[in-house]
Amino acid sequence: MPFVREEFVERTAASSKPEPTFFLSPVELRPYPFQERLLEQIEVSRERGHHRNLLVAATGTGKTVMAAIDYARLRATLPRARLLFVAHREEILEQSLATFRHAVRDQAFGELWVGGRRPTGFDHVFASIQSLHASGLDSLDPAHFDVVIVDEFHHAAAPTYRSLLDHVHPVELLGLTATPERSDDLPVLHWFDDRIAAELRLWDAIDQYRLSPFTYFGIHDGLDLRDIPWKRGRGYDTTALSNLVTANDVWANVVLSQLDRCIDDRSRMRALGFCVSVEHARYMARVFLDAGIPSAAVWADSPKAERVAALDDLEARRLNVVFSVDLFNEGVDVPDVDTLLLLRPTDSPTLFLQQLGRGLRRSHGKTVCTVLDFVGHHRREFRFDRRFRALLGGTRKELQEQVERGFPFLPAGCHIELDRVAADLVLQNIKESIPSRWAAKTEELRILARATDQPIGLARYLEHSALVLEDLYTGNRSWSDLCEAAGLPVRPAGPQEATLRRACGRLSHVDDMLRIEAYRRFLGADAPPDPADLSPSDQRLLRMLVGAVTDKAVSKATSLEEGCRMLWAHPQVRAEILGLLEVLADRVDHLHRALPTHPDAPLRVHGRYSRIEILAAFGIGDGAKVAPWQTGVFWAKEAAADLLAFTLDKTSGQFSPTTRYRDYAISRELIHWESQSVTRADSETGHRYENHVELGTSVMLFARLRATDRAFWFLGPATYRSHESELPMAVTWELEYTLPADLFATFAAAVA
Repeated sequence: MPFVREEFVERTAASSKPEPTFFLSPVELRPYPFQERLLEQIEVSRERGHHRNLLVAATGTGKTVMAAIDYARLRATLPRARLLFVAHREEILEQSLATFRHAVRDQAFGELWVGGRRPTGFDHVFASIQSLHASGLDSLDPAHFDVVIVDEFHHAAAPTYRSLLDHVHPVELLGLTATPERSDDLPVLHWFDDRIAAELRLWDAIDQYRLSPFTYFGIHDGLDLRDIPWKRGRGYDTTALSNLVTANDVWANVVLSQLDRCIDDRSRMRALGFCVSVEHARYMARVFLDAGIPSAAVWADSPKAERVAALDDLEARRLNVVFSVDLFNEGVDVPDVDTLLLLRPTDSPTLFLQQLGRGLRRSHGKTVCTVLDFVGHHRREFRFDRRFRALLGGTRKELQEQVERGFPFLPAGCHIELDRVAADLVLQNIKESIPSRWAAKTEELRILARATDQPIGLARYLEHSALVLEDLYTGNRSWSDLCEAAGLPVRPAGPQEATLRRACGRLSHVDDMLRIEAYRRFLGADAPPDPADLSPSDQRLLRMLVGAVTDKAVSKATSLEEGCRMLWAHPQVRAEILGLLEVLADRVDHLHRALPTHPDAPLRVHGRYSRIEILAAFGIGDGAKVAPWQTGVFWAKEAAADLLAFTLDKTSGQFSPTTRYRDYAISRELIHWESQSVTRADSETGHRYENHVELGTSVMLFARLRATDRAFWFLGPATYRSHESELPMAVTWELEYTLPADLFATFAAAVA
């Protein structure tokens, strides 16, 4: 047996406790859409060569179910698929074994290795970390298990888990956790190259009714923190901050008054208060007790019995508030918590979401969690955008619009309200905390360049400045312009330098490795490729690239060869695009599929494409200038395909009443689409839509959310199912490829 030495078998062969009985449900284990999206992100990570992946999702969102489905799919690609599932409690292992048996549809699958039970086959083992160490890790063949899954992976920094992970060498390692951060700052992410493969956004969990909705109040508290020392990477100096908030009762009384304003009945609330320090937690508990609110303070060094008693008393309402310091470790969750007091200023998105998550566990009778966040005058280093973008997503500009408009786009049941002063402070902070003006961006790059002898690339600058691509490519500016303004060396300018530099940002939507690798291959060559030497697919990829970059600099008569020579006459532009592609490669987050019906069309289903790229991919024209396409429909005669590009949210001013058609996702397989207003069912176009299968033509769907989006998501081929009325025709299309869960959520929501 290659797995263990002989003496190890003798110690573990017997089982002193009978196996539990599991009954398989006749219903197949199928993931919810949000779970399918997380599984897709893990698969994308593996496609990119990462075989150590971490899944982060809140408690109650089905991490074990997702792991079981993922393993069931891996069995199709791994010949043996030997499995080791590790947890720290017997109940978790028994439940996990039952879930995996359901997923693989095999009642005899798997063996427990916990307590007195020992495996005999060692092919699919569900083991406690304690049992593994008690038997001796040195006796395990490190390569025996193809798949290792570690539940509650935030324990991995502990010595027992660390020795296991150092020992085993599986084909696939999957970690499961609700939080990748530990309160003791011991590292966890280094097992995964400091990256998270898949993470469930808070909004998705609330939308799926896995977490409670919340009402968030951002309240100006009058504190001025601008003179508090700041430690890079750690935030405000804890001692100085603690001294400020405990100096007198003025600030604590503000907290009490706001609690009275926002909470109907203080005697019924179950609240957690997150404090700066032990002294601060003790102080707040005393102030609240003096105000007649039963309260207690606990922290990491409190005896375990005291921590448990405090939480038990909170659950029973013998206490109304428990103040804590860094109390985020496992075992302190109280689902009945319905109020959070954020008394510790933090711009860490992870810490902010951890604090928020403590109140979002669903519980019988709990309808909403009330969050009171106290906002003062912060130092420039403090970053409100980090925490709110972790919550809301989107760019800094979109976040600014959310704050200005009162957060109109939230999940059902959620509400965010900033008082007038707090809103002004947050907006000012968002605008000033990172370089947003051109001069500030330039100075940031100049400082970074002086600090190192190495060339500064686009990816490094974005990481250092905390900007995103969308922040950089604004106002027709480019990375090359920024380098030039900062005094960094750039390559010689070409005859259309300004025009082509402005075009670089038009590639920022590129999100599939086919284009990224092809564009790298083309641009990395010293001389432009000869289109005649390329395959039909590569010819079209080259035209997609050249057309997108040179569109404003060429005429209809410009050949593809001439367009290539023009691009290659601008070495700085080529260098910038190569740097941009490096950043874009790290942003690929969907699985993409080729188009079998049109093998020469280098499109990938669920990738994003501009109109220029779509037409070039289907071979429309042959010059550097791609034919204009102004409407939402295009009959590509040579490709025998109807190209339907539509915008779902037509509330912006780009659409007249006659063009505000109703297009949306009915389900992950069905799309409701309305034709042009002049299309009759018995017209040539209407007949082609309805009978495209019999006619041997294809229908390709492309969708974007807003008119301001440059690129469309390619939804893939679709088949006619039905239609209603005409002028316009309201057609239901069935997609050949199911919509990813995130796209369905976006496109379905556009109905409203």
